[in-house]
Amino acid sequence: MNDKRKAYEEKLDAQLKEWDAQIALLKAKAVNAKADAKIDSYKTIEALEHKQDKAKTKLQELKTSGDEAWEAVKGGAEKTWAEVKAAYHDAVSKFQ
Repeated sequence: MNDKRKAYEEKLDAQLKEWDAQIALLKAKAVNAKADAKIDSYKTIEALEHKQDKAKTKLQELKTSGDEAWEAVKGGAEKTWAEVKAAYHDAVSKFQ
């Protein structure tokens, strides 16, 4: 495995850990919300977690792909990452 590939995978791992922490913060905020807002908050968090699970799956595919397939899998991973990032920003804006 080349250094560039390893660094890229480590970057994605770090981003997933950061998102885990941020989702935990959103859950903490949702607990204090009023009933209707709490329901919406949990739906938002659930959708975000679903997208994050897809990102974890893509990262696993990236880590296990051969050198020839890695670039193709990387493109799919980047698309998934962009979707999770957008969903996270949407979720954060709903909690403010």
